[in-house]
Amino acid sequence: MSTKSHWEKIYTEKSPQEVSWTQETPVTSIEFFEDFKLNKTSPIIDIGGGESKFVDYLLDNEYQNISVLDISESAIKRAKERLGKKSENVDWIVCDINEFNPTQKYAFWHDRAVFHFLTSKIEIKRYVETVKLNAEAFVIGTFSTSGPKKCSGLDISPSMMKNL
Repeated sequence: MSTKSHWEKIYTEKSPQEVSWTQETPVTSIEFFEDFKLNKTSPIIDIGGGESKFVDYLLDNEYQNISVLDISESAIKRAKERLGKKSENVDWIVCDINEFNPTQKYAFWHDRAVFHFLTSKIEIKRYVETVKLNAEAFVIGTFSTSGPKKCSGLDISPSMMKNL
């Protein structure tokens, strides 16, 4: 099964309450974000943010240049439905991060969930280069080296953060 198929299956078969990563309020991400003190028009991207409520926080706080990238069209569809009319203020990108070619530089790159799924050196190198070329500041969440070796049935690579 491809990575895309895997995530489509998860987001079509499970509710947000049935997955371990759901956060009603993504407090840690918000705290990191607020430390950067960005202006309301700064370009912001949330990588793997399909169903995340980080975008809700950004919209509720009147940020205006928001992009959300996710490999799963189903996850993005759910987020759009949840947000209703507010979703029109977001640039939704359905794309595998390994194939993402940004068209702008982001003031803030947020990734709470994707990096640790990159398990090959080639994927990691490509991701690191994409971030370096297209982000002024970034926050990337990953598992610790003593954490799990799998997440959502997929292998993860927690020790690769040193590559950034």
